[in-house]
Amino acid sequence: MPHVALITSSYPDGAPGSEAAGSFVADFARELSTRARVTVLAASAAESVSNEGPLTVHRFAVPKMPLSLLRPMHPGDWLPIIRTLSSGRKAMQSLAAEDLPDHILALWALPGGYWAEAVARQRKLPLSIWALGSDIWGLGKIPLVRTKLRNILRRADYLYADGLQLAADVEGLCGRHCEFLPSTRRLPRPDNLAVSAGAPYKLAFLGRWHVNKGVDLLLDALLELPDDDWEKISEIRINGGGPLDESVNIAVQELLKQRRPVSLGGYLDKPEAAELIAWADYLLLPSRVESIPVTFSDAVQLLTPIVATPVGDLPRLRDKYRFGVIASGISASDFADALRSALNESAIEFQSGIEKASSEFDLTQIVTQFMDNTGLPGS
Repeated sequence: MPHVALITSSYPDGAPGSEAAGSFVADFARELSTRARVTVLAASAAESVSNEGPLTVHRFAVPKMPLSLLRPMHPGDWLPIIRTLSSGRKAMQSLAAEDLPDHILALWALPGGYWAEAVARQRKLPLSIWALGSDIWGLGKIPLVRTKLRNILRRADYLYADGLQLAADVEGLCGRHCEFLPSTRRLPRPDNLAVSAGAPYKLAFLGRWHVNKGVDLLLDALLELPDDDWEKISEIRINGGGPLDESVNIAVQELLKQRRPVSLGGYLDKPEAAELIAWADYLLLPSRVESIPVTFSDAVQLLTPIVATPVGDLPRLRDKYRFGVIASGISASDFADALRSALNESAIEFQSGIEKASSEFDLTQIVTQFMDNTGLPGS
């Protein structure tokens, strides 16, 4: 079996929220380990090593987790960033010295690509980099970081992105071909995946309570809905956590004062997330900034229609798969209108498009695509 080293800043470690953040990386690594021997190098708060047959996870210590909280424009974060960059490179160098891989896959362009590219160049190892929107649309806007990001991408042998527009933007940044590779996680399948034929409907939101994910837009939209629309809603469940925790709680308390059927919960592990999404007749994605959210692939796996804002690739995917309803814009009023439209639709009518999407956002197919593209034995 070929040996693939996967180096990442996102891998679940049991901390609240890490299940959602790194779950699909772990599932990709496990699926890849059925075709190759896989060593995961993962940033963590503490060093550790664990083995799962052909999958080995080496966690290397970094000063601050999650790494997404480190801000290059904030001088107070410069020392932790420097130490983080050094720790990842040392971990990659140690692995190459002890157990040379046949291929390196970096998730994501930064810091993963930085950790991997020097070792790949020194050892003449093929390197794949899988980019996220936060790489290109976030870090890529910072002038000096953008230059470093471009150079790292140009040194890779294979480039991937988990969004269609994102892949085009990677190509625009570095002038190299970038392949669309969906990010998806493997969820358990609850027994009942049926959606209701008509109102009243069950609605669910699952994700970070962050301005990019638009949970505030959702709550403002719910506060706009009149009684006639609420008669078509049996229950709304909002799960997650994050920096908007206080404002989310205040808005939900206001809805409860109005006797609206809303409940609030924390982060969910995969079985719990699967139960929530399968329970829902519509999954709500009110994001302001997005490529293709992991919860999109969660929903199509579990055959749950979606109500979403028109961000990232979601309008193109809606045209291709007709998975639900897309709002006309990114505002609370726009999302309220989209909710109203969904409440007046038969959710069952979206099933054929969702089933088609489910077959294409399949983890086994995604790993096969990666193996075929890189020419690894066993593809």
